Amino acid sequence: MTTLLREKRATQAAILDLTESNPTHAGLAYPKEEILGALSDARCLHYDPDPRGLLSAREAVSGYYAARGVSVDPSHIILTASTSEAYAYLFKLLTNPGDEVLVPQPSYPLFEYLAAMESVAVRPYPLRYDGAWHIDFDALEKATGERTRAIAIVNPNNPTGSFLKKDEWTRLAEWACSRHISVLSDEVFSDFAFAPDPTRVSTLADSADASVFAMSGLSKIAGLPQMKLGWLVANGPGHAAALEGLEWIADTFLSVSTPVQLGLDRLLSAGQIIRDQIRQRTATNLAIARETFGSTSKCQILRGEGGWYIVVQIPRTRSEEAWALGLLRDTEVLIQPGFFYDFGSEAHIVVSLLTEASVFREGVRRISEYIEGVFHDPH
Repeated sequence: MTTLLREKRATQAAILDLTESNPTHAGLAYPKEEILGALSDARCLHYDPDPRGLLSAREAVSGYYAARGVSVDPSHIILTASTSEAYAYLFKLLTNPGDEVLVPQPSYPLFEYLAAMESVAVRPYPLRYDGAWHIDFDALEKATGERTRAIAIVNPNNPTGSFLKKDEWTRLAEWACSRHISVLSDEVFSDFAFAPDPTRVSTLADSADASVFAMSGLSKIAGLPQMKLGWLVANGPGHAAALEGLEWIADTFLSVSTPVQLGLDRLLSAGQIIRDQIRQRTATNLAIARETFGSTSKCQILRGEGGWYIVVQIPRTRSEEAWALGLLRDTEVLIQPGFFYDFGSEAHIVVSLLTEASVFREGVRRISEYIEGVFHDPH
């Protein structure tokens, strides 16, 4: 796919990129004055580091949760340069070389690399689909070993868009406590639900039902990946000792930029403007996708509840790779095949709802027509 894409671009082909995940490339209107003004604080000229993050910045994070009706003590917050760094800190804290972390399947293919750099093994536990996504607890039990130290949940999942449900959390918390396993809750897409649902868990940042570490950051919730600021919130049994350990780890790196910390309150405020645009974009594109794929029996959008992506089930008459290559070669539409996200079976494609609407509309139209055409004329 990389080779074909390079060849296409070399011929100046007008590629319709339905994989866009960078909000700064998605045609959003950023409040430039507010963002740049947030970085102009004269205190940036002085360096007075706090391993946990400046108190004013942690209070800004606490305010972010308070606006959502969630109470988070700033003393429970550790700032990081990104969610990826938060994972690295937690792997250092919770595991020894050769220990294991359970990760969802399908999901974003980052865990294996982050864990490998900490000499930690990952073991997948499946999410099952029966009209809705849910944790397969029997398979989770089988995946758990003597060296399992943590389980990662992505809420909502990327790319399935499925949220953790309250009844699932009750069962998962009991399971984790009984085995002294920590729960790592990645909540970067939690602000982007497609519709309200009283049965879902929107965040575990205030949960003490188990040893919980909730993570988020500016990259998604404010559409500001270049600002490099994330955080984790520790709660539950042993959280005080965990915070001491995390402070020691963070003190070794001191990676979070002072200007971003000082401007965090204003950046989060500006982020509301960006979030609203992303919500509108994803809602518009989701409606387009439902209208387009709803007219064909060959493509089915799997039920998602939030995030920036949708999963489309397509005929198994070709492999996912063959479909992806064919779409790029013959229609100049770039999508991601399901195996990028470790789907347990074929055939699925993943498209980004962050794509500009005009590009998205034309892209999904071409996908629908191409699949219909191939299905009726497989040669």
